[in-house]
Amino acid sequence: MLKNLFDKCVKLSASKFADYSLAVVSFSESSFFPVPPDIMIIPMVVAKKKYLKIFLIATLFSALGAIFGYFIGSFFFNELGVKIFEFYGYYNTDFLRDKFQTSCGSLSWLLILFTAAFTPLPFKLVTIFSGFIQFNLILFFFTCLFVRGLRFFIVAYLSLRFGSTFSVFFEKKGAKWATIIGLIIVALALIIYLIMKFYV
Repeated sequence: MLKNLFDKCVKLSASKFADYSLAVVSFSESSFFPVPPDIMIIPMVVAKKKYLKIFLIATLFSALGAIFGYFIGSFFFNELGVKIFEFYGYYNTDFLRDKFQTSCGSLSWLLILFTAAFTPLPFKLVTIFSGFIQFNLILFFFTCLFVRGLRFFIVAYLSLRFGSTFSVFFEKKGAKWATIIGLIIVALALIIYLIMKFYV
């Protein structure tokens, strides 16, 4: 089923409704849909060369979709959020809640949100759980907007720069390198925060 969804999204990236389809996929991927917008961004940029427009569509609608995921967690976690978690293989949501309450403060959750927004981790689960734990909504939105924008800009620019070569690379090693880069960014952000906390 997942492969069929991937294939359909790739086909949509070549249709006359590509921009609208990218908006829908970007929105839904942040709250429940399993297919990442990257697989549409790459062929769209290679074909159209309008990487800024494509990156902006993906970023804006991904951030708006994250808000939708947040509200699922805030108001419909038991009715809908739990089912989405179970769909992705996470059954013990009580453990996640208890873990957050006992050992995961706002800074820690912000780093988790940052990491999930940039790497192949299931971003929609973090957006939903952010709503469930009532994480600061304004900080949540702008973090999603910034980090998703950073990710999609890199993907769009590299697609423009290297074309189909990057598409092959992304398919084979994209998840690995996105994770590495994301963790490096998180580590740098944490180091800067600690320096400012202790020396400023």
